[in-house]
Amino acid sequence: MRIRTLEIGVGLFLLAGVLALLLLSLRVSGLSVSNGDTYRLYAYFDNIAGLTVRSKVTMAGVTIGKVTAIDLDRESYTGRVTMEIQQDVDILPYDSTASILTAGLLGEKYIGISVGGEEETLGDGDTIRDTQSSLVLEDLIGKFLLNSVNKE
Repeated sequence: MRIRTLEIGVGLFLLAGVLALLLLSLRVSGLSVSNGDTYRLYAYFDNIAGLTVRSKVTMAGVTIGKVTAIDLDRESYTGRVTMEIQQDVDILPYDSTASILTAGLLGEKYIGISVGGEEETLGDGDTIRDTQSSLVLEDLIGKFLLNSVNKE
């Protein structure tokens, strides 16, 4: 009887460990078990270098959504980003700005939204018109080198 109780205890301990690892992997990967209520916004960027699907969308440093799709707009030849924003953040003014920013030394890209001043707010399916594209490090280095060569 004592051995059976010990085996059940060890089994429950292992099950709790596996569930903890599953929860940790979901948190780290950015996936979530429940999707919750969201609405969709679009933004067009000239350069989306480094931005990926499931990148976070933040406002004032707080994560408010994620990138769900990245497409090429064949009419304007720009990158179209589809974002899912949490339903409780339905206060984004119409003139808000979306920028592609870099987090940390590894260069993880995410979208930061700066709030505008309009009274009209963005709704499901609306487009953020004012955007700032991704900063490409290679372009900066090239401009710096070209500028230093031209001075000599």
